[in-house]
Amino acid sequence: MTRLQIKGLLLSASLALMGCEAENGNADRNDTLIDIDSLPTSTLTQDLKDAIAYMGNEERLAYDIYMNLYEYHLSDETEINQLQNIATRGEKTHVGIVQSLVRKYGLGEEDLSNVSEGVADNSVAFEDMPRGQYDIPAIQTLYDALYAKGTDSVQDSLEVGCLVEVTDINDLDHYLALAEASDAADVTAAFEVLRDGSYSHYWAFDKGLKNLGIAEGCCSLGTIDGLNYCHDEYPQNEKGNGRGHGNGGKR
Repeated sequence: MTRLQIKGLLLSASLALMGCEAENGNADRNDTLIDIDSLPTSTLTQDLKDAIAYMGNEERLAYDIYMNLYEYHLSDETEINQLQNIATRGEKTHVGIVQSLVRKYGLGEEDLSNVSEGVADNSVAFEDMPRGQYDIPAIQTLYDALYAKGTDSVQDSLEVGCLVEVTDINDLDHYLALAEASDAADVTAAFEVLRDGSYSHYWAFDKGLKNLGIAEGCCSLGTIDGLNYCHDEYPQNEKGNGRGHGNGGKR
């Protein structure tokens, strides 16, 4: 892997945080911007530094896989709205939030213990980051498996969305506990925004599956390798669905 290819850990410092829109075109309150620099500076443990790196990779995985699967299925004239909308209106915002933590603490390769090689070059723009390539091995393995599944069908692509968002929420629950134990208010606030967004995205994919006739939505996945992907307890809006993005499973 070249040096350019491994620059995808965390994204460019010039990344503009983009607002996230809901199905009706209004801003999604769960994906609103957060001013990390306005919050008190924390003392980061090594675990928290690595958590920031991990979530930078994981949020970029979500953007990459949604966009790559969206474009893959366009080849058969199928447009899966959730994939594109959540990537461009939600996940790109999430990556920017993590990047703001990286900038605030000046995190570099020497500060991290969980990357295989390299760290993001903040001079590289978001659009120049290589999709589907990561320098945390677990993220690379996850991407490869999910992409292979998502290319099978529209249903599989929407199921990938459910899998990604539940994985994201589980990891954020773990890292939020670390942040709260360290009184790292800025990291806690950032990760809470990411988790709230993932709740919304989960329900958007759930709705997409139901629009395809999969009555149980994300719950149709059940439990895989000991992990439960049915989460009726995730917050929903007053209409009983998520504030996620997209208008149906496909065109």
